[in-house]
Amino acid sequence: MIKLYDGGAYLVDGYQIVEDGPDAAAQITQMVGENRVLSKEEAKKNTIAYNILKEHNTSDSMEKLKIKFDKLTSHDITFVGIIQTARASGLTEFPIPYVLTNCHNSLCAVGGTINEDDHMFGLSCAKKYGGIYVPPHQAVIHQYAREQLAEGGKMILGSDSHTRYGALGTMAIGEGGGELVKQLLEQTYDVDMPGVVGVYMEGMPQKGVGPQDVALAIIGAVFENGYVKNKVMEFVGPGIANLSADYRIGIDVMTTETTCLSSIWRTDEEIRHYYSVHDRIECYEHLEPGDVTYYDGMIHVDLSKIKPMIAMPFHPSNVYTIEEVKANLMDVLEDVEKRAQVSLDGKIDFSLKNKVQDGKLYVDQGVIAGCAGGGFENICEAADILRDHHIGDDAFTLSVYPASTPIYMELAKNGVLADLIATGAIVKTAFCGPCFGAGDTPANNAFSIRHSTRNFPNREGSKIQNGQISSVALMDARSIAATAANKGFLTAADEDLPIFTHQSYYFDKTIYANRVYNGWGNPQPDTELQFGPNIKDWPEMSALPENLVLKVVSEIHDPVTTTDELIPSGETSSFRSNPLGLAEFTLSRKDPAYVGRAKEVQKAEKARTAGEDPVAVLPELQKNMDVIQITFEDVNFKNTGIGSTIYAVKPGDGSAREQAASCQKVLGGWANIAQEYATKRYRSNLINWGMLPFLFEEENLPFANDDYLFIPGIAKAVQEKQEKIAVYVVNKGMEKFYVKLGNLTDNEREIILKGCLINYNRK
Repeated sequence: MIKLYDGGAYLVDGYQIVEDGPDAAAQITQMVGENRVLSKEEAKKNTIAYNILKEHNTSDSMEKLKIKFDKLTSHDITFVGIIQTARASGLTEFPIPYVLTNCHNSLCAVGGTINEDDHMFGLSCAKKYGGIYVPPHQAVIHQYAREQLAEGGKMILGSDSHTRYGALGTMAIGEGGGELVKQLLEQTYDVDMPGVVGVYMEGMPQKGVGPQDVALAIIGAVFENGYVKNKVMEFVGPGIANLSADYRIGIDVMTTETTCLSSIWRTDEEIRHYYSVHDRIECYEHLEPGDVTYYDGMIHVDLSKIKPMIAMPFHPSNVYTIEEVKANLMDVLEDVEKRAQVSLDGKIDFSLKNKVQDGKLYVDQGVIAGCAGGGFENICEAADILRDHHIGDDAFTLSVYPASTPIYMELAKNGVLADLIATGAIVKTAFCGPCFGAGDTPANNAFSIRHSTRNFPNREGSKIQNGQISSVALMDARSIAATAANKGFLTAADEDLPIFTHQSYYFDKTIYANRVYNGWGNPQPDTELQFGPNIKDWPEMSALPENLVLKVVSEIHDPVTTTDELIPSGETSSFRSNPLGLAEFTLSRKDPAYVGRAKEVQKAEKARTAGEDPVAVLPELQKNMDVIQITFEDVNFKNTGIGSTIYAVKPGDGSAREQAASCQKVLGGWANIAQEYATKRYRSNLINWGMLPFLFEEENLPFANDDYLFIPGIAKAVQEKQEKIAVYVVNKGMEKFYVKLGNLTDNEREIILKGCLINYNRK
């Protein structure tokens, strides 16, 4: 089904794989002749990814890239903070097309007026700065980008982690808001040349196997071992020709869950047809690797052997075939429950065994939604499976969210909408809520199956801190429909196949033409921005002090810590435009004591910077400073900042939301300490908010929660690019250990020294 090569591999003429090794050159010579054999370094330049990156690189080095993107896109959880940051840095107009979609806070159901206030702020910004504004319920961010923004050979940067349009020939990257701010200020996205891993597809999917099944199989094979972490996945091979554009898109969007940096696919007439249907044929570009191309790794996918899959709680990589789950039901559930206790810290009872009835696993809810599940083909084939069935009158429910109004319109015209409603399913407007816990929250102890992007704890909306627990498994729309047809008993789509109607899609461009505000190229600088009472400016942030005293205020030993655990999704999204208001939710589901601890330390720093005595508000500081001054006589509260830090083994898996870092910063955080960072985007978020992304790679942790750490000469260490930085555990007799900062660009060092990106850019 999925094979990972131990090392690199060559792709010859787009169809033949030659594993790297001493005999590789001879094999290639035999295939193509001596005059076409390339060195490994030259063959690396034949990837699609290399050539797109080269076209967008503004530096004189292909090892140290400085990328300028063609377009930007954000949604209503992120665009307010991004524009507020850019405004503070002197923004006058958007230099490239910037799309503001409203697909996350669309319901306007929590927090009074504040969600719609954000939308009106976005519209006024689109007018003032020359942007594109997509009103609520028109389209989820990534579907609008596919339909209206993607172009062959171009690059898009989005402030959502699932910014992936590789199937359409567009290299897209999801990053925290700070990276979009840099593009708005005509700066660059700085990154080392990433490795490129080939994803070689052959064969044809079996009937009933959908794109989510293929995606989950790949995620299960590569997530835990980090095979594609921070690399580009390049999809090649003859099997691609057997996949429709929608199918490819459905696989592509889930590449985010592998922790790769981006994705790109070879393109063909199927993708040309996609652009033609959307009346943008001029945006198509034929892309394929060179005759002899070298990849840093190779994933071999036999599409014909993939079965309907399920990712059990609480991670997209916790993957089984549905067939395997049903054959070994109680053993699988036992394993899931054991894994769950790691994610839930044993704070709450969790069981799925009570979902077994007559030897079958019963599901309480099905959801087909968003950028992954809400595509036209997914919904049409789900309707084919459900036709002549109904979901029943018991607890099981089914919700379907088409990814855009044009898709919704076509479903209405071709009768699929009526077919779905007749089954008892509820068809709703375009909305990302079910993907992040703001829509269709199930009952306590319920089990939901979703064709969406993630199944982290609380992604369905329950709250562990309130004693609530429900859970999500990821499945393809087709198997969700088969389960719904069986009134909630887990069923794979290939168990009883219908006749698929293969509906054709017709895109109605007037829907967007009549409703989307497009001000690109026509800024109106006299437009007054429309603020709501919840839209607040960022608080002042100081430069990195000469020395630092840090109190450890949270210690997390989970194998991976998601951004959802750092700052919860769901209803907290309503406060995204209020930095201090949102910060109150930081780590609330993982470590509810964190906010109080961090604030206590922050009071001391505020007193210090105001010229007052920090010991007066945090008396325990005095004994720690006394210990420090025995070794470092010149250290005092005038040259030493006071802040907090957290430790996590591997933080930052999941969302690109910069608030996972900024909330810590506005509460006085100065650093994270980690074994490694789960994603580049989380580490970038720390840096852009002036936080030190420390690495401590040894097994035995020399400090614990509530310990004080002293870092002498930290500003000098950053400035002078010191490889190892000494840290002292003050309350353990000044026990010394070392941390690293990893690779930092000169600009990133300057951002940290200035205290944050806003300070770095402030005129």
